[in-house]
Amino acid sequence: MNLLEEAWIPVRRKNGVQDWIAPWQIGEQDIVSLDARRPDFNGALIQFLIGLVQTTTPMNSHVEWQQWYDAPPSGETLKNWFSLVESAFVFDGDGARFMQDFSLRTIGVKDTEFNDIGALLIEAPGDSTLDDNKDHFIKRGFITGLCPHCAATALFTLQINAPGGGAGHKTSIRGGGPLTTLIIASPTRSLWHTVWLNARERNSFLGSGGDASKTALHFTFPWLADMQSIQPTGGETAPIQTHPSHVFWGMPRRIRFDFQNTVAGQCGACSRESSRALTRYVARPKGFDYKGGWNHPLSPYYEAKDQKTKQYDWRPAHPQAGGIGYKDWLGLVLGVTDPKKRWRQGSQVSYVLDSRRLKGQFRLWAFGYDMDNMKACCWYEATLPLYGLTERNTEGRKLVQSEVAKWVAAAAHAGDMLRDAVRSAWFSKGAEAKGDWGFIDAAFWSRTEPVFYRQLSELVEQARDEDDDPILTPLRENWRKALIDVAVKLFDAELVGAAPIERQNPRRVAEAHNRLRISLNGDKLKEILKLPVEKRVKSTKNPPKHRPE
Repeated sequence: MNLLEEAWIPVRRKNGVQDWIAPWQIGEQDIVSLDARRPDFNGALIQFLIGLVQTTTPMNSHVEWQQWYDAPPSGETLKNWFSLVESAFVFDGDGARFMQDFSLRTIGVKDTEFNDIGALLIEAPGDSTLDDNKDHFIKRGFITGLCPHCAATALFTLQINAPGGGAGHKTSIRGGGPLTTLIIASPTRSLWHTVWLNARERNSFLGSGGDASKTALHFTFPWLADMQSIQPTGGETAPIQTHPSHVFWGMPRRIRFDFQNTVAGQCGACSRESSRALTRYVARPKGFDYKGGWNHPLSPYYEAKDQKTKQYDWRPAHPQAGGIGYKDWLGLVLGVTDPKKRWRQGSQVSYVLDSRRLKGQFRLWAFGYDMDNMKACCWYEATLPLYGLTERNTEGRKLVQSEVAKWVAAAAHAGDMLRDAVRSAWFSKGAEAKGDWGFIDAAFWSRTEPVFYRQLSELVEQARDEDDDPILTPLRENWRKALIDVAVKLFDAELVGAAPIERQNPRRVAEAHNRLRISLNGDKLKEILKLPVEKRVKSTKNPPKHRPE
């Protein structure tokens, strides 16, 4: 079974019918999107296709890129591209297998050393959870068999998202549960357009990291040889030890499926009948240990201080509790330049904005797991509008970046004031107010989101390439009023005011309400938004007496 020839990728066609295709079919224009039952599978499959196309395309100019965007390649063209790496995508057999450790074998391994196939899924309970009998919500044995198609998807999903898995089990190139950002057309045109929007000219990509002179296939696809051909025993793997394309095909986990003991039955992921469903695999620790400044083109990065070296470095971003919303728009789309909270957008997002100057409407598709060490807390996914940002020049985008930074900072300040007011209304001064207050932040950001995007659309429209200075004061004042209105209404109607009166302390509530209004209407919010602040004349209780001459 070769994954470049097999029809194993689930898609949805324009007529609403679900289908399964081989990778070389992605240029078919009636294929709208991927259609796996699991969102993390769809997230992995789109990265598989982008990585495959970026690794093999000979496209090396913007003119060529535009030609393939306007008229997608035929199946024969894509077959020719992919043929150079065909040997890396064999999924079964006795030799090298896709995403499976070259040196591992399943023959002769004791039954007790195998893992159940369900453990391949990221949300599956870990060994310690099972030993402590704490698998309350996701039970052990919830998936007992996977068809080879879903097993391949599950394996790739684990390798590119791999969290820490105990002693010796390494994380992915971007750590556990990375955040992925892609540019997509709005509305979606086809699966091909989504893939191609996130690929770049060959020379540009090859110059983005790694060592392009390492052309032997195992430097891109590490399962084609022993680990020691790249990473010394007990060592680490840095970008310079691999080909630039390796960034799409990292293999931190040492795994090999047992194809000798398959069963006939229903796949636990897609529900289709399979004549050889996989039920177990063998895993070993000490896989590829990725260190040393990897820069994945599909992920944003933030700057953080290393506690050991005390030096600042760039780390891949990960979804956080509360999901992906407009509070994240700036960091994911344009980056954040604040020295205290510096972010850079994914290099592919930056490349599209800097080099493509695309006409039309586009969105940012962001997704990933919120991980707590080895535990998957939630899968988050969102699409964020770009409006006409892809048509703006550098100066226009800098204007948007600077202005949105003020809006988000103002929203964060207003949200803090709301949370403090609710806490003051519910608890007396000095009382220990334990618990998760994130629901207040979530409500505030959610209610202010429609206003933010309406204003963002106006701002991007104003940030044309002309010399006219945009009129920003009305937008800032409107945003200030919206923040105040939402915060007060949430306090009055849904948070504090919604509680039964007999459980309230009226005086404490009134004081908290008044402080909230005063703080929101004070100078701080205006200062953050660079709005005019009234000058106040300092009064003196005891003016100096007039001295006689």
